[in-house]
Amino acid sequence: MKTYRIEVQRLISMSHDKGLIDVKVDALVLPTTPKGDQAPSTVLSLSEKDARALLLLLKSQFAALEQKNKGRSQR
Repeated sequence: MKTYRIEVQRLISMSHDKGLIDVKVDALVLPTTPKGDQAPSTVLSLSEKDARALLLLLKSQFAALEQKNKGRSQR
């Protein structure tokens, strides 16, 4: 398995369509090797500021999806 270290530099936008949420980011992607006895995995790193922004954006996307999925009688 190929493993990478992905450093998010900037969140650009977020959208959803057909059950998928797409996040556009500027990111630095570097190959990495597992250290010691750790299982190989890809690591996503982002600042606290970007993590908070991502959380807010995800909450708004979920709210939009829930509103879309509700029937007219439930609105």
